[in-house]
Amino acid sequence: MYAVIRSGGKQYRVAPGETIEVERLDGKIGGKVKFDDVLAVRTDEQKILSGRDAAKAKVTGKIVKHLRGPKMQVLKFKRCGQYKIQRGHRQGLTAVEVDIELA
Repeated sequence: MYAVIRSGGKQYRVAPGETIEVERLDGKIGGKVKFDDVLAVRTDEQKILSGRDAAKAKVTGKIVKHLRGPKMQVLKFKRCGQYKIQRGHRQGLTAVEVDIELA
């Protein structure tokens, strides 16, 4: 069984017991998170549920840890005029252990 959820503007394919890294969520380590935006669910009977049937499924998670992603380098450069700007960015992430329940 697996589900497709939306969190932080991105879609994730999750299975029960799996740990995923999503954009930073509010909450403390060990706290519960509920993913309301369930797009699709595939059951053990090889059925794919979508729309209202998928919305009935409950996808919850337990916050495992907060972390930061890899550093991304951004470089702006123009040939003439000695124009060069270099910046770095690290996205805040939250590791969540997922659980799925069908209604």
